[in-house]
Amino acid sequence: MQELLEKYLPNVMSKLPDFYKSISETLQMVLKAGIVIFIIGLLIGIILTVTKKDGILQNLAIYQVLDKVVNFFRSIPFIILLAGLIPLTRLISGTAIGVKGAIVPLIFGTAPFFSRQVETALAEMNPGLIEAAQAMGSGPIEIIFRVLLKECIPGLVRATTITAINLISLTAMAGAIGAGGLGDFAIRFGYQRNQTDVTYASVVVLVLLVSVIQIVGNVVSRKCTH
Repeated sequence: MQELLEKYLPNVMSKLPDFYKSISETLQMVLKAGIVIFIIGLLIGIILTVTKKDGILQNLAIYQVLDKVVNFFRSIPFIILLAGLIPLTRLISGTAIGVKGAIVPLIFGTAPFFSRQVETALAEMNPGLIEAAQAMGSGPIEIIFRVLLKECIPGLVRATTITAINLISLTAMAGAIGAGGLGDFAIRFGYQRNQTDVTYASVVVLVLLVSVIQIVGNVVSRKCTH
């Protein structure tokens, strides 16, 4: 097996410590940014849902502002957002390179996407359930946690799965400006030094990560469907 790998992946085998470090950096970016994105995106998605027209806390001023902010960040290509946020990233993280430097742009690039996914998932709920809860005297907070979020868990799981997969592709793109991870590894060795086995190995690992997330998301979503 060792001889086979050295024959077909000579450049990868000679850089195994760098390869493992790149995988670790990609996982760190996904986990650290993913936790913040989940919290911010879920919060914005809920606010968009309850403040829109005919929402349980209708407030069109708040809805319009949030709606425009989300659209603004979603309309900016991620590679431009990476460069544009460098001053803010340095201010918050103290650096604009490496894993720490990638967290801030990943949050700005993905949280708006996730908030739209959350809004879409919550919109699929039967409005009759909210009316029934209101008729029984439930307040807005009670409706959000006991009706909206509880009844829409399968949709929220699917939204989280899609966002996590999107986040992995953005971590690879962040490697183009020195964020580390598999994207940086593939660019530095696979592209700039024409070591194609490095590129293929990086792609295989990314595909495996996406496949695992998709499988876990499908299983959890199926378990939560009732």
